[in-house]
Amino acid sequence: MERTLLLNATFEPLKVISWQKAITLLTQGKVEVIDFYDRDIRGVSITFRLPSILRLLKLVKIKRACKEVRFSRANIYQRDKYTCQYCKTRYPAEDLTFDHVIPQVQGGQATWENIVTACLRCNNRKGGRTPREAGMRLIRQPAKPRWVQVVTMTFGIKNAPLS
Repeated sequence: MERTLLLNATFEPLKVISWQKAITLLTQGKVEVIDFYDRDIRGVSITFRLPSILRLLKLVKIKRACKEVRFSRANIYQRDKYTCQYCKTRYPAEDLTFDHVIPQVQGGQATWENIVTACLRCNNRKGGRTPREAGMRLIRQPAKPRWVQVVTMTFGIKNAPLS
């Protein structure tokens, strides 16, 4: 059966809902119909045109995932574009490690500003020394990313609302 696109009061897409939920919201007076399918839903004593797009009458605040990028190995690799920050070579994730610019033995912390992506060869060469002590240079100084990771999920919807 058809699905219905639910929009926020600002016309921002919220989600796709079942036609049953769409009819429920409509009868509760919580939405207005923006567009219909060419089909009716019939009850014993009532008939509805099947809505394809609904807009909420009241604004729903959407909780954003998080405003800060979580400190993790995967996000460090993403920030550094899967590239060793010493030899400038791009590697698959399984061939990478992360390196403390100021080694832990010298008081280096696990922070965005002190961790970089490194290949195994460069990480071993650097050892427990700073890049200067090891005679190595960083491509760029590590910093906390300003982007927020994007997670994309795709659901199979055979009859998506068209308008």
